[in-house]
Amino acid sequence: MKRILVFSLILGIYLLYALTSCNNQSSDQKEVASADSVFFVGNEACRSCHVQEHNDWLDSDHYKAMLPANDSTVLGDFNNAELIADGVTTRLFKREGEFFIHTQGEDGAYHEYKVLYTFGFFPLQQYLTALPGGKMQASRVSWDAREKKWFHQYAGQKIHHRDWIHWTGNGQNWNTMCASCHSTDLQKNYDADKDTYRTTWKDINVSCESCHGPGSSHLKLVKSADYKPGHGVLNSGFIYSKDTISALQLNTCAPCHARKSDIAQHFIRSSELLDDLIPQVISNEFYFADGQIKEEDYEYGSFAQSKMFHNNVRCSNCHNSHSGKLKLEGNAMCTSCHESELNSPAHHFHKQNTSAAQCISCHMPERTYMGVDHRRDHSFRIPRPDQSVKYATPNTCNSCHQEKSAKWAADAIVKWYGPKRTYHFSDDLLPGSLLNDQSETHLIILLKDLSQPEIARATAASYLASIITQPSADALLTATKDSKAQVRYQAIRALENFPPDVWLNQVSGCLSDKVRAVRIAAADLYHRLPKDQLPPSISADYNRAALENLNYLHYQQDFAVGNVMLADYTLQDGDQLNAIRYYIRGLQKDSLMNYARLNLASAYNGAGKNMEALRTLQEAASIDPRNERIYYNLGLLNYEMQDIPSALSNFRKSVSLGSINPGLYYNYGLLLQQQGSVKEAETILLRGSKLAPQASNINYALAYLYLQKNQPETAKKYGLILQQTDPANPQYSELFRQLGI
Repeated sequence: MKRILVFSLILGIYLLYALTSCNNQSSDQKEVASADSVFFVGNEACRSCHVQEHNDWLDSDHYKAMLPANDSTVLGDFNNAELIADGVTTRLFKREGEFFIHTQGEDGAYHEYKVLYTFGFFPLQQYLTALPGGKMQASRVSWDAREKKWFHQYAGQKIHHRDWIHWTGNGQNWNTMCASCHSTDLQKNYDADKDTYRTTWKDINVSCESCHGPGSSHLKLVKSADYKPGHGVLNSGFIYSKDTISALQLNTCAPCHARKSDIAQHFIRSSELLDDLIPQVISNEFYFADGQIKEEDYEYGSFAQSKMFHNNVRCSNCHNSHSGKLKLEGNAMCTSCHESELNSPAHHFHKQNTSAAQCISCHMPERTYMGVDHRRDHSFRIPRPDQSVKYATPNTCNSCHQEKSAKWAADAIVKWYGPKRTYHFSDDLLPGSLLNDQSETHLIILLKDLSQPEIARATAASYLASIITQPSADALLTATKDSKAQVRYQAIRALENFPPDVWLNQVSGCLSDKVRAVRIAAADLYHRLPKDQLPPSISADYNRAALENLNYLHYQQDFAVGNVMLADYTLQDGDQLNAIRYYIRGLQKDSLMNYARLNLASAYNGAGKNMEALRTLQEAASIDPRNERIYYNLGLLNYEMQDIPSALSNFRKSVSLGSINPGLYYNYGLLLQQQGSVKEAETILLRGSKLAPQASNINYALAYLYLQKNQPETAKKYGLILQQTDPANPQYSELFRQLGI
């Protein structure tokens, strides 16, 4: 009989042609200039030649993204104003011409903080103050520029001063969370060992070079004696300039208008977005399951899935690139491209010249973020109340007609436009997101459909990570050859959940992919292998990609989750002590990041520090007492520490909380059998068998249990399953002999 498994290793929740399966070819987009030798020159260098653009910029939100705090930039009422919100009293006042906030600090006591900078402008303005270590923090007590009043962005929530989202915490740290998108040429300069910053910028706000790239080559070019504007000089010496390719222009906006993680402090600035950042896919973690905006997405994630984007419509078709304002108001913006007949009751079935008749009311639904910031969905989708009926997704019809049902709205659409709906990728993404027995077919269809948006197909790949079957594996392996980097990246990340023999000789070409994020994902995949299993033929490519991956992980260390990512990576190397150090750092930044405690306990266990592991899991259980995985891990650790009563109790608790982990039922069943509780062991093992009918360990345990109960025919049933699933395993040969199979 197999012995019960010892305390298991919990790894990884983080984020990304045969042997040479990835895309190593040069980009098919327009080539962009190299950034190796250029540098930032500042916005004043642009003013003299680009007067109109500069004046437009002075009126933009980009210009007002961050400015020194003074009487002309501060909008809020600092005339001894007071806001009492959620158990905290904040006083806002001026002294000797400077602005101060008196509120609860990181130690729970009250202090006054000098306002150094304004942050944002409309519809709200926040204020930056300094904390030790070069940190600047964004106030949660914010000024509502529309209603001209103070408000708290987490109304109704009492936030503990050690919470990650407290205004002094990592979630509101300007250096980490905000700075790179509010200033130009931002250098974070984080020292992980000291947890300090030396953050610098070229321009305090979002200026010319934030979008166009460093301007030194441009200045050198235009000052040269033989310069003639428009005579074949690629982008006039800029990394990015005017271009007819919508994807390339979107690359200039995405670094700040995407929910994403940056790969490194220094951007490559190529035509491939994933050389510099990893965008969040449109999964139901941050979006509604059909791709509509739910959490903040900053426009990229929605626009990248739109038909507009895929028909070469660019941000600048609607927005003045320098002022940020719409070029036209109301439906005139839409009818500048679309037929004017669409701007009539015959199309929208609402009274003309009302808000309901506005194109954006139906095609750009609005959600509110940060308390008062109303933002519109840029996927420009056609309302689908029929999907609301089936999947409970929102639709714009019922956002206005809240007293009506989704069925009422769906019936109205059928009445107006007929019974057939044009295919949208959400027709497959929605059932795919359910991760049930029908999902795989839908996800594979979407992943393989090259006519669908890259971000939607990449999302399908990410969902397939949870469907561990041969068809899913085949689809993901094919996707590692895809022409779209985001699809390749997510396919590799999904393969992390598959056994190495599925991908070992199929994905190594991705280690030398043309796009940095894809190489990083491939390096992370192969890092999971024991060192002696890494094929020698790929070691050089692996070593180069692994260095990029390690640099990426180190760059994330000022994030709480970044430390956990690095700890997971280090734990895979068997370096428990450094893993412990990184896990603790992550928890110091976010004390409620409970999954890190499970991994920390594993690291303690691997280092032989079981009492520390036990205390860590007990703390995790006190924070999240309904988490079945915590009790399973406690049971494993209790067994290893020979505390059998506690092991049984914790296994039982995990089962009562509805665990669907087959390993729990295997280990709990064996322990019950060891304790002589054969009938209860049988019940538990059979529950595990229902969850995982082909699981070798459970079928092995059941076969032996029924042999011991002198029920050889029942035992043979499970032995035959074992023979089908793992016939060559020498550990089962004696069982097969006893069963006569």
